[in-house]
Amino acid sequence: MSTVELTSENFTSVVAGADLALVDFWASWCGPCRMFGPIFDRASERHADAVFGKVDTDAQQELATQFGISSIPTLMIIRDNVVLYSEAGALPEPALEELIAKARDLDMDEVRASIAEHEQHEHGHDHEHGHDHEHGDEDEDAPAGEHAHQHEHEGQPGSA
Repeated sequence: MSTVELTSENFTSVVAGADLALVDFWASWCGPCRMFGPIFDRASERHADAVFGKVDTDAQQELATQFGISSIPTLMIIRDNVVLYSEAGALPEPALEELIAKARDLDMDEVRASIAEHEQHEHGHDHEHGHDHEHGDEDEDAPAGEHAHQHEHEGQPGSA
């Protein structure tokens, strides 16, 4: 499959329907973008089951802003509607292939569980557990409070 031009009008419909999507944010005046373009295009031919989309940041400034793109080229890898990778810089072909392989190998249930746990902690998770930390069987090398969180979410619905 060749690359698809992504716009603010088609981005969601094209990317949301893909198991794996790679998005190249670029501009015609950008030298590194022009170097990365053929590498991205060749990868799209080798991985016909994935969506390879290109966002012209000059024509699609709103879309670039929405994703916080401040440097180009920026490669974004999205799997099951989760952004797994978003970094600026023109990658050499072997590095792009390695990223694609790693994205395919990820257990997305684990990724979603990790994101949910991170968001729970980020949004004022209550760290009070109703017990003191004077237990003799605690891991003494663990930073304060860490032992209380290591097994906290195991066995709950949705945990891997």
